[in-house]
Amino acid sequence: MSAAQRLLLEGASDAVGFVLGALAGYGLSRLLGLDIFAEGYGPASIGGIALVGLGGGLGLQLARRWRRARAARQG
Repeated sequence: MSAAQRLLLEGASDAVGFVLGALAGYGLSRLLGLDIFAEGYGPASIGGIALVGLGGGLGLQLARRWRRARAARQG
């Protein structure tokens, strides 16, 4: 795999992992009744925003683990 392809795979997988993780965090916040778009910054809004951030970070870490496992399999 060329350097350009490797960098493209790295960027795309990071972006997809982050977005999917953030969407999962948003879905969890909605299930818990937390509205990140509520007016003002109440505890429910802050909690929802934190879940979206945590989800994005976890998704990014999962994407990086996937890339490392894929690279180890390919040698």
